[in-house]
Amino acid sequence: MATTERKPLLLDFEKPLAELAKRIDQIRQLADENGVDVSGQIRQLETRAMQLREEIFSSLTPSQRLQVARHPRRPSTLDYIQAISDEWMELHGDRCGGDDPALVGGVGRLGGQPVVMLGHQKGRDTKDNVARNFGMAAPGGYRKALRLMEHANKFSMPIITFIDTPGAWAGIEAEHQGQGEAIAYNLRQMFCFDVPILCTVIGEGGSGGALGIGVGDRLLMFEHSVYTVATPEACAAILWKDAGKAPQAAVALKIISHDLKNLGIIDQILAEPIGGAHSDPLTAATNLKQALLNNLDELNRLTPTERRQLRYEKFRKIGVFTELAH
Repeated sequence: MATTERKPLLLDFEKPLAELAKRIDQIRQLADENGVDVSGQIRQLETRAMQLREEIFSSLTPSQRLQVARHPRRPSTLDYIQAISDEWMELHGDRCGGDDPALVGGVGRLGGQPVVMLGHQKGRDTKDNVARNFGMAAPGGYRKALRLMEHANKFSMPIITFIDTPGAWAGIEAEHQGQGEAIAYNLRQMFCFDVPILCTVIGEGGSGGALGIGVGDRLLMFEHSVYTVATPEACAAILWKDAGKAPQAAVALKIISHDLKNLGIIDQILAEPIGGAHSDPLTAATNLKQALLNNLDELNRLTPTERRQLRYEKFRKIGVFTELAH
């Protein structure tokens, strides 16, 4: 992960924090110029800044969490793999003539245990995003993922996936190449694998593009990530013919981690540093690694038959509701 100092990219709701930080810098500069000790005042302002950051990030709306999940400096799949793995080798190709850069994967070690890790990969800037197709995988990407997962199953290596995509690529060429079939086939095969499967939503989990690598024994999710059947913008455009109503759609869709945990969609929420994972990527990676190791330890104690049965039951329970009689 990059650790060099860069100018922060502030979201709209973070502007009060920027103003307070600017004020602290001005006071510190004036104090230095005039030889005045204002360390006590600066400490008070820094404490206030920390409190304000906690207040802001503990009360984000769904649409604000979506902004955090889409932050251009939010850690990506390759960032996390680099931070948590003991060793790592990326593998390429879907064995059908393509190598989709929007979905990456390979073999490595986690806590000394051989694993296969794969996930969506967004870019850091416009040029990189275009090369990665903004993390929207083509059919070849899902076929590459399946090849890697079959390799893991053959050699008894747990599968770890990282979800971060607004959705699968919806271009005409993707349809010609069998986008729906590629995702559906992945869903079926992931239910059949003997090895443990851990899936983590690290940023934006959207539609079938997320599900194509999202069937697992445990589904983890970072605190400020989102997971949804469609982007709020798409939902608003479909329901109200107005993408400007995306914030309203974000509330109705129940896209945030706490709502999804209450609905039984996800199994565990991973805490993020105050300010989001991009504010302290190494701490976020540490939290992720510990959660993965803990869950792997539990899943490794089960037999393949038990894992498959529990995986099936987990997804059969999703969407079950009770209708109250009037």
